[in-house]
Order: sequence, then structure tokens, then C-alpha cells
Amino acid sequence: MIRLVVLLLGMAVVLYAIFWAIDRRNSGGSSGPARQKPRGPIGPDDDDAFLRNLDWENLKRERLRSTEEPPPTSQENNDLPE
Repeated sequence: MIRLVVLLLGMAVVLYAIFWAIDRRNSGGSSGPARQKPRGPIGPDDDDAFLRNLDWENLKRERLRSTEEPPPTSQENNDLPE
């Protein structure tokens, strides 16, 4: 019975050492907390390239609107026969 307990305890120690080594390798070998990898943008409003492109598209639309011919004024509409 004692041999079984010692065997199980020895296996637990070996498994713990294996998992500890794997965890240490994945965390970069530092003894402190594992560094997190930098994450990419979460949404489109966090992406600088997307926002820059959106501003560019809005600017192009504004320029197109300003170069279009303005709508006729009310005086021009009065010249029409009734």
C-alpha cells in the first residue's frame, strides 16, 4: 500500500515538473508573470488605417459636392410659365 502511495506521489512530482517546464517555456523563461502578446485592433474604430481611409473618403465627397452645380434659385423657377 505504501509503495502505491509513493509511486503516485512520484508520478505527480514528475507531471508537475513537466507542466512547470512547459509553462515556463511558453512564458519566455521569466520568473515573473507571462507577458501578453500585443493584440491587433479590436474594432474598426481602433484601426488607424481604417479611420484615415474614412476621412479621405469623406473629404473626396465634400470636394465633389462643392464642385457640383448649385441647385436653381427660386427666382429662376418664377420664370417658368404657369
